[in-house]
Amino acid sequence: MKVINDLYDYVPLKIVQDSEAFKFSLDSILLAEFVELKKEDKVLDLCTGNAVVPLILSYYYSNDIVAFEIQKPIAKLAQESITLNHKEKQIKLFPNDIKEIKNYFPGNNFDVIVANPPYFKYQKSSLVNENKQKAVARHEIALDLKSIFEIVKYALKENGTFYMVHLPERLEEILALCEKYQIVAKKVQFIYTKGNNNANIVLIKCVKNAHNDLKVLFPLFIQDYTSYKNIFRR
Repeated sequence: MKVINDLYDYVPLKIVQDSEAFKFSLDSILLAEFVELKKEDKVLDLCTGNAVVPLILSYYYSNDIVAFEIQKPIAKLAQESITLNHKEKQIKLFPNDIKEIKNYFPGNNFDVIVANPPYFKYQKSSLVNENKQKAVARHEIALDLKSIFEIVKYALKENGTFYMVHLPERLEEILALCEKYQIVAKKVQFIYTKGNNNANIVLIKCVKNAHNDLKVLFPLFIQDYTSYKNIFRR
C-alpha cells in the first residue's frame, strides 16, 4: 500500500513509500548527511531507491542532482516524491540501469557521486527475500561492488568525490577496489547503533586519482540522537 510520510525531521519534505516494499533506512540519511557539496558540484546518485538521498541533499543545497533507479515500481515512487516536494527542476530521475550510464552521459561528467548500494553478495544458493524489490535492494543481483567502481571510474571527474555507505565487514574489499580503480579512500567513518556492539555501518569518502591520505574519523555512537540533521557538523 502506498503511503506518504514525513521525511524524518527534514520539514517540510515528504516521502512516498510502499508499505509492502523496501523502505528507506538510517543508512540513507547518514549518507546524505556525510556528503559535502560545493556550489557548482553536479551530483549523481547511483541507486537512489525512493530518492531519499537526493531529497535530503536538496534540503541543504541547490545543486543539480541526477539519480538512477533500476526498479521501475520504486522509481515511480521516487518520482512521486520528487514531484510532491516540487524538486523536479533540481532532481532528474532516470528509471534505468546505472550500468547503462554511457548511453545517457559522457565520461568524467560528475563532481560528486553517492551510493547506497545493495550490501550482500549474491549467489544462486543465497537466501534472499521473496519480495523481489527487497531482494534487489539488499543483494547484489543487479549491481555489485566491482560494477559500482567501474561506473565511478567512468562518470566521476578528475579529483571528483565519491561517497558510499556499506557494511564494515566488506571494507577490506572496498579498499581493494579503491586501489584498483584509483578511487582513493580519504575518510572512513564507523557508525555504532549500540555502544557495546561492533560497528554497524561504515561511511567512506573517496577522491578520484588523489594522493593517499586516509583518515579514520572518531567513531559515531548514534543511539542517543533524536535528530541526525548536521550530525557530522556538530
